[in-house]
Amino acid sequence: MTDLPGLLDRTSRTFALSIPRLPEPTRLATTLAYLLFRLADTFEDAAVWPRARRAEALTDLLALLADSPVATRARTAELSQRWCAGRPTEHVGYLDLLAAAPDVFAALDELSASARAIVLHHARRTADGMRGFVERSDEHGSLQLATLDDLQEYCYVVAGIVGEMLTDLFVHDAPALAAPAVEGALRADARAFGEGLQLVNILKDAADDAHDGRTYLPPDTDRAAVLALARSNLRAANRYVITLQSAGAPRGFVEFTALPVLLARETLDQLERDGAGAKLPRARVLTLATELDQRLDEGVAAVGSA
Repeated sequence: MTDLPGLLDRTSRTFALSIPRLPEPTRLATTLAYLLFRLADTFEDAAVWPRARRAEALTDLLALLADSPVATRARTAELSQRWCAGRPTEHVGYLDLLAAAPDVFAALDELSASARAIVLHHARRTADGMRGFVERSDEHGSLQLATLDDLQEYCYVVAGIVGEMLTDLFVHDAPALAAPAVEGALRADARAFGEGLQLVNILKDAADDAHDGRTYLPPDTDRAAVLALARSNLRAANRYVITLQSAGAPRGFVEFTALPVLLARETLDQLERDGAGAKLPRARVLTLATELDQRLDEGVAAVGSA
């Protein structure tokens, strides 16, 4: 069986730091969800594959996500071999994930039936949405988003849905969060929680994405408008963390959500000052994580005001 935490380390940056802070069983469900979303993302971003092959891989993945566990096992092994042979990426961690796909799907059986259903439902939604964007690209797979609405729709597909899935898992695993006022507040900000993090990544990685044929920032949209949207979404993400903490959510839920918000806020500040390509040094990331732990030890707000 694949070492799932090791696979997470090889395929993620921020989430490899934050997911281990979650308590079980939420940690396993979120790890598997991240790896399934990363599989879909690997196919969507497969710069060396033409549009048709990317769409085919996402269609195959969607079939796996909809099949019964028994039907999935043999088919996943077959597809894993095909995906690895096709080398949609040269990222070693992502290639490891393609090879480990059978183990990732097998590990879903360790979840409760209800948690497994949550993960698969939202993974299907994102894979289907990604396939839609792939089909909108040219025959070589190059994608150009034309409007701010397109950008928001894209961010919802790849990250807003993640915020909704996490909320479902949190409410499922911590019944106190199901109180109507708490759950309502979480759901009101869940989409923006994910979209804000994604928008910051798009702004940060714009040059690299363009090199690979992906232009997410609409050419006729003022950069200031995108920055303002990201800032607005991060304010909602801030509220999301505050709601969790105020409702007495498990500390790991607060740590897991607060750390990426803190990183995104500081990255956005740097992007506004220095322009695209700004990236927080590793030392600063670790400092923010340490400071978060200290605040939680002292019983004060995890994220402060946005």
